[in-house]
Amino acid sequence: MILAVSNQKGGSAKTTTAINVGAGIASLGKRVLLVDMDPQGHLAEGFGIAAGSLEKELSLVLDGKCALTDIVLRLRPNLDLAPSNIRLSYLEAALFTRHRREDKLKNALASAGNGYDAVIIDCPPSLGLLTVNSLSAAGHVLVPMVCDFYAMLGVGLLLDIIDDMRIELNPSLNILGILPTRLTRTIHAREVLARTRAELKDRVRVFEPPVHESVRFKEAIAAGMTIFEYAPTIQGAEAYLTLAKEIVDGL
Repeated sequence: MILAVSNQKGGSAKTTTAINVGAGIASLGKRVLLVDMDPQGHLAEGFGIAAGSLEKELSLVLDGKCALTDIVLRLRPNLDLAPSNIRLSYLEAALFTRHRREDKLKNALASAGNGYDAVIIDCPPSLGLLTVNSLSAAGHVLVPMVCDFYAMLGVGLLLDIIDDMRIELNPSLNILGILPTRLTRTIHAREVLARTRAELKDRVRVFEPPVHESVRFKEAIAAGMTIFEYAPTIQGAEAYLTLAKEIVDGL
């Protein structure tokens, strides 16, 4: 299974979702590879690894200079990482002149992804070529969505773009669903969540339970830990583990 975690809006808890869904699946005995397609390198940083100091990272793979297996880091039992850093953004501009530029990640995973039960791709907060590569390689898309009005509108746009990509580039691409994240106790947040469920119920699944906002997620990242290691009893940890279990059942 190759799952892209995508939302063009920043601050949607996309990287937090990739880390903790991946860690949850790994804790259930499945081998997981996290792939960082965001030049900010936050997947590595979330595990206490300084992304900027990495000599081997994803841009070298997409540029054909080394194999994916050459850059993979072991994070935890059953959990590996293909990291990136700012050099990936430099490569993105160069890729526009390359043949089959949208399939660079797909080809890289074809040679190395078979050793994993799940590959989880953290997409950048944009709809550029790196995201196109991610959606070309993936079989499923998970969309984290902050529960506010503008984020809801942005998700509608993203779903339309995914539909277009399915027609033009990747017919096997499916939307796994929307995961509400950073849910607060405000009336506005709950109204947005209810509206999202009502308006999209015939188009895409909205997962339950939502991931509630908690400072524990920021603390976990600062400590280089997953939420299951840092605060396993909070509501958000339970939500991520519930989703991980569902994905494993599907595997």
